[in-house]
Amino acid sequence: MGECLLVSCGILTQHETIIEEERAAMERLLEVRDLEVRYETVGGQVFALCGASFSVGRGEIVGVLGESGSGKSTLGVSLLAMLPGNALIESGAVFLQGRNLVELGRRELEQIRAREVSLIFQEPSLALHPMLRVGSQIEEVLRAHGTKKKSARRREVLTLLDVIFGSEAERIYRSYPHQLSGGQRQRIAIAQAIICKPGVLIADEPTASLDSVTQREILELLKKLQNERGLAIVFITHAAELLEGFADRVMVMYGGRIVEEGLAGSILRSPRHPYTQALLNCRPAFEQIEYWPKDAHLPVIQGEPPDPSGKIQGCAFVSRCPEKMPVCSERMPDFTEMDNGGRVRCFKFGG
Repeated sequence: MGECLLVSCGILTQHETIIEEERAAMERLLEVRDLEVRYETVGGQVFALCGASFSVGRGEIVGVLGESGSGKSTLGVSLLAMLPGNALIESGAVFLQGRNLVELGRRELEQIRAREVSLIFQEPSLALHPMLRVGSQIEEVLRAHGTKKKSARRREVLTLLDVIFGSEAERIYRSYPHQLSGGQRQRIAIAQAIICKPGVLIADEPTASLDSVTQREILELLKKLQNERGLAIVFITHAAELLEGFADRVMVMYGGRIVEEGLAGSILRSPRHPYTQALLNCRPAFEQIEYWPKDAHLPVIQGEPPDPSGKIQGCAFVSRCPEKMPVCSERMPDFTEMDNGGRVRCFKFGG
């Protein structure tokens, strides 16, 4: 009785806070903590990721935005523990529903990939065997993860293809990759990635080789699958216009670091970090792309990206920033929490 009174009076707020934190942790399908990755190359070391930390909730679409060399693709393959042999995780962790993928062995990782987290590559032709029908290639993913009966695999694949292609499902199932358009091949790559019903999908520039109309169709398909399956998506791109109306949150990367993060609308319409502002000024609005004059020049960010062969002492954007201050060269700013719910690494706001 006394305990009930204490709860009703709001005295056990610490206990309630713990419960809320545990509930929130359960909803975080993916959590990255202070991840640092470097490559050993013939030319020396390349520091690709420097202390990346973020989480992805159930059914959430998180856009990862940045130029080539910003570290976003390294981040993508790190989320599946699929880094190449010359890569080394110096520190940090990648938790998928509470398990640290960095610490798991090859056999355990093989069971997790496709079942719990999956990846769509930029170029689907590289992921599809040219001499096998696409239906059989999707079935192979099911076979590798325990669906033994051919009839059951065929039925499950056709059901998914019906969701993706509608009345063309049977024809697509029997087709070879060369008989399909680029957009259709990308849809097959999506089908391969989600056939085992993973909770998290990593999409690394999945529309980069497609025309603008097909890009919209792929985004609509991903949004549909997210709504129907509760799928969490990490969408990696250099094109900010693709994230408008699609992503829930956006993380902006530069020089191997996340420099700004927040709700998609806030980041894309009112960016705070000077790099985010400069990057978005370089891109036309999505609806303008088809009508952009052929002889027009897009604005560019002046200067060169930072040298990745050494760890940067100060802010990675300092040499290109029009608002730099002396402190920017001395140390990397910490994240400052903003009033719009986002966070930014910039001495203009704290650090």
